[in-house]
Amino acid sequence: GRCFPCSQERCPMMGYYADRFPDRLKMVNQKYFSNTAADPPFTTWRQKVFIKLSGVKKTRGNIYLVFHDIEGKAKEYEIASGVLSQDQVYTKYLDVEVNPKNTNKIDFFWNKTVFTLLWARLGAETVNIIHGEDG
Repeated sequence: GRCFPCSQERCPMMGYYADRFPDRLKMVNQKYFSNTAADPPFTTWRQKVFIKLSGVKKTRGNIYLVFHDIEGKAKEYEIASGVLSQDQVYTKYLDVEVNPKNTNKIDFFWNKTVFTLLWARLGAETVNIIHGEDG
């Protein structure tokens, strides 16, 4: 996440289009990382998620986001697990398999533990998502 989001010249590419990023070609011993999805076409988009909670002071559970695309496909991602607090902003880098250009809805939900099942109430005060590349 240290190179996130990409610079003004966009995210550098490896392979055939590497010559479009001449400053990167001058670097010696440069490391490249490629995050892939489990299923074809194996493409992912790096996104940084910020979630601020509202509701009870503290509870135990898990926070999830579900990304939906225009073709009806959905993919779920866990953002946080354990003790959840309304005073904290939860930040996570995700390699999302749904293209940001094709995302039509993102759902927020959380699961409570058995101990807090009856009384705990929790919601998202804010959900911000930053895309790693302009496109």
